[in-house]
Amino acid sequence: MARHHADLVYCRKLPGISIGKLCERHDGVCIICDSYVRPAELVHVCDEHNFGHNEGKCLLCGYPGTADAYYCKSCVLQEKDRDGCPKIVNLGSARTDMYFEKKKYG
Repeated sequence: MARHHADLVYCRKLPGISIGKLCERHDGVCIICDSYVRPAELVHVCDEHNFGHNEGKCLLCGYPGTADAYYCKSCVLQEKDRDGCPKIVNLGSARTDMYFEKKKYG
């Protein structure tokens, strides 16, 4: 997801024992590079993003999660799976601009 949007920021806190989830729409996608090939390593998220209303939600869009999230083989070889919690914490400028444009005209 963040590969296509440079302004998105990851959480990057120390991951806990909780496994990240993905919804049906994002099932099989690598969290870091959006590839569908060779899932290799389970995604662990920090305790803050797997507690309360965030528990069991998709890491990319926030819908109810149905499948476990995985890093692909190339991200594991590049050690991108050791950077911390992969949850995106901000919306990005394109999404916030769309919100304010709707609010201005609607």
